[in-house]
Amino acid sequence: VPGVGKSTTIDALGMHLIELGHRVAVRAVDPSSTRTGGSILGDKTRMSRLAVHPNAYIRPSPTSGTLGGVTRATRETIVLLEAAGFDVILVETVGVGQSEVAVAAMVDTFVFLTLARTGDQLQGIKKGVLELANIVVVNKADGSHVAEAKDAARELSAAIRLIYPRESLWRPPVLTMSAIEGSGLQELWETVVRHREVLTEAGAFDSRRRAQQIDWTWSLVRDSVLDRVLNHPAVKELRPLVERRVRDGELTPALAAQQILDAADQRS
Repeated sequence: VPGVGKSTTIDALGMHLIELGHRVAVRAVDPSSTRTGGSILGDKTRMSRLAVHPNAYIRPSPTSGTLGGVTRATRETIVLLEAAGFDVILVETVGVGQSEVAVAAMVDTFVFLTLARTGDQLQGIKKGVLELANIVVVNKADGSHVAEAKDAARELSAAIRLIYPRESLWRPPVLTMSAIEGSGLQELWETVVRHREVLTEAGAFDSRRRAQQIDWTWSLVRDSVLDRVLNHPAVKELRPLVERRVRDGELTPALAAQQILDAADQRS
């Protein structure tokens, strides 16, 4: 949910974890402009305390238009940060629904952050996002909005019970939190730790990591194939004509795609 306070939450949670003795790295993804390709990269200004702490590292990165709001290098960066001694790595996404799928396939625990005051809580949240989440957090439960947050948490808990059967290994809990006040941070972290413990005891943690490696492999294959198609000399030559014909309604997208693939099959 845009505007839910992701950066504020990461700043507060990161500082809490540092106080517990952890070294924290943040992979913050900034949305790129679809017009200019530019990105503000302002995460360090929104995470003012973490940005200057010696036991924290923040790496902003533009999405560059890739699915999931994450760059191709995100997985490699996570591996590098682990090797550098950071034992907690937080990945912030752009928060636009389906874009979270890519992140869910590369992290151990996926936390979905939402608000109590976004109209109809359930109508505004796609079922697929709840299915991805390992933990759901209703943020900004402070001041006069505490009751709203608790009501939203009850609604979300009821929705999750419909999605996950009783015998599920892990049914995502719904928490309330105020990042700006610091309340609920300890409960959130304890839930993250408990999620890992439950999966580890059942043997699901290692199998999940192995499945992510396979997903990573095919993701790299897809990216490489797309690059080869786009950079093929015949495709580069054909692209302006195909795009113009699609734009003018002379060619359907399906036929245009086939022409591009046929051109890519030609020997360069």
